[in-house]
Amino acid sequence: MKVTYCGITNKGDRINNEDSIASAEWKKDYCFVLADGLGGHEKGEAASKLVTDTAVELFRKEGFNEFYLREAFEIGQERLLARQIEERMEGDMKTTLVILGINDREVNWGHIGDSRLYHFHGKRIVKHTYDHSVPQMLVNIGEIEEKDIRNHPDRSRVLKVMGMEWEHPFYEIAEPIPSLQGQSFLLCTDGFWENIEDEEMINCLKKAKSVYEWIEYMEEIVVRKGEDKDMDNYSAIGVWIR
Repeated sequence: MKVTYCGITNKGDRINNEDSIASAEWKKDYCFVLADGLGGHEKGEAASKLVTDTAVELFRKEGFNEFYLREAFEIGQERLLARQIEERMEGDMKTTLVILGINDREVNWGHIGDSRLYHFHGKRIVKHTYDHSVPQMLVNIGEIEEKDIRNHPDRSRVLKVMGMEWEHPFYEIAEPIPSLQGQSFLLCTDGFWENIEDEEMINCLKKAKSVYEWIEYMEEIVVRKGEDKDMDNYSAIGVWIR
């Protein structure tokens, strides 16, 4: 099994980039982390970097195991709330978070917010994470269709994030799946997935000869569709198991 990956992050048309991405290897284990900060200049940037740094720090201690994802979210949340108090920014420093872990036996991921993870096998999408957002809630109750999320006026209204007080854990951790050749994964912020359709992701995957080409082809579409739209920060990490 060979794992290859490629990540990009760009500020788009904004002054600052509040996204943060990271990757790490530990023996034969892999970890990929992506976050989209909320709270404006410096606040969102600080939040996203803190949780990605925490996830990588924990991974580098013991690699990817059954406790890793839960600890990454819980400890990241504790540190972010503590930083809010230190900086007197309670309620301002918030962020989404997506984490993907891979070892030679299984793949697992967790998320909170409206940054997504897409799972592909072969040349089709198996599933993607569901947003913790107002439009996703409207999809769940049948008021709109999933395809309407990308252009919904409330698409930026996120209901669950890191840095928000939790009565119970808001993050979601998926059931582990076997790590198999032919799997592909995409972690991406809303600034990325809002500007590319699922079929376009698949078409790019079909013609790409490497994970680097896959990301490159998709970024071309994202940038083209984001022109003259006050484009948001966008970030993505592509991962191939071959």
